[in-house]
Amino acid sequence: MSEQPLTPIEIGLTAAIVAIEGNEPLILTASGSDGDRLTGLPFGPFDAVAHRTFEIGLRAWVEEQAGLRLGYVEQLYTFGDRGRHTQAGDTEVHVASIGYLALTRPAGNAAPAPGATFEPWYRFFPWEDWRQEQPAVIARDILPELNRWAAQGDAPESTRALPRKDRVRLYFGSERGHWDEERVLDRYELLYEAGLVEEARRDGRRAALARKSIPVLGATMHFDHRRILATAIARLRAKLKYRPVVFELLPPEFTLTELQRTVEAISGRHLHKQNFRRLVESEALVEPTGVMSTQTGGRPAALFRFRREVLQERPAPGLRVRGRR
Repeated sequence: MSEQPLTPIEIGLTAAIVAIEGNEPLILTASGSDGDRLTGLPFGPFDAVAHRTFEIGLRAWVEEQAGLRLGYVEQLYTFGDRGRHTQAGDTEVHVASIGYLALTRPAGNAAPAPGATFEPWYRFFPWEDWRQEQPAVIARDILPELNRWAAQGDAPESTRALPRKDRVRLYFGSERGHWDEERVLDRYELLYEAGLVEEARRDGRRAALARKSIPVLGATMHFDHRRILATAIARLRAKLKYRPVVFELLPPEFTLTELQRTVEAISGRHLHKQNFRRLVESEALVEPTGVMSTQTGGRPAALFRFRREVLQERPAPGLRVRGRR
């Protein structure tokens, strides 16, 4: 029996590193090389000799390469589709990348390394920011194209449980449907399947190649990094509701307005002020410091801190917020 040649595999670590600054959610990006102007998420190989665990390796190279100490870190998913780091026909090493969500305090806590910078994550997903109103790009560019694509019917080989038209309605809240802020990845993958993002053309997807032009729907990223970022945003939005992760993004002392703006920035939803404050009070997640802030630009506001005792009091302390839409 002849031996089959082994396919070399490299394990990489890709980090979606989130910070909040100026009421905006930011993601750390790394510039391309060899003249490639695309940005991507920081990523590097896992050194099994130097690091006992994936997370230790991730923290080490992020601190070394980006100059950042990470707070909360959570493994997302293993992204191992063939072609992530190769060109068509390549038989070189296959990269399986383990994606991570990582949180850090305001981006000014350290200077990122050359080539790394914090950018607003809504630059890559402009349809996800509903804090003011429904983003114009949905009605103007996305829904008309998705509806035309859905009207063509599902491909014969499709194994999807839901037809195209139902997924458009469910994921984008069309036809008076509900907008679910946690479906970030579902929405991105629907746009990819319909050939409406540049990554689909770059990957040679039939739906994208059949189009004469592709609308500009957010900034393109290296490889499948926008998919990894969508996974991270969806996970963080869900996590807000049953874990106090939001406090990893705030300074040790903060006003209730700062807390609300941070939750709004992550969820992409506008929150009713009084309802939010009642929710914070009922969840007993914070306690007053007894100090007033004079940095608000108006009347002094009370400063609060995270009440860590809540972690022992109940299993799922979070902010189960609902937007006004």
